[in-house]
Amino acid sequence: MGLVHVTTRKGDKYHLELHEGFSLMDTIREAGIDELMALCGGCCSCATCHVYVDPRFADRLPPPGDDENDLLDSSEHRVQASRLSCQIPVTADLDGIAVRIAPQTKTVSLSTGETVSYGTLSPEGLPSPVQN
Repeated sequence: MGLVHVTTRKGDKYHLELHEGFSLMDTIREAGIDELMALCGGCCSCATCHVYVDPRFADRLPPPGDDENDLLDSSEHRVQASRLSCQIPVTADLDGIAVRIAPQTKTVSLSTGETVSYGTLSPEGLPSPVQN
């Protein structure tokens, strides 16, 4: 169907096949890229699937909903290109999209009200948009 170009925090690059009907988070996780934690499994309740989307694709994505915006607001690494990959449905329009996995946040608030701490990584180069 097409490709998504994923850059990890370490700078490793992957070119993954897109599968319509799945989320971008599913595509990245199914490829075995464990940097994208996706603790809530795609329920839009944790922000551990935070990515930076190439701005050239912004108009091809659905606008972020209130829940996604609230979760991104809680991230210390939010930039204009920030999205939760669980909220990006894969469509043919996304062929060639490039994303960079955002730095981890220190804590995540889950929908249960529980806060999970799981470490942090330095945001070197933040916020550099992904280049093809």
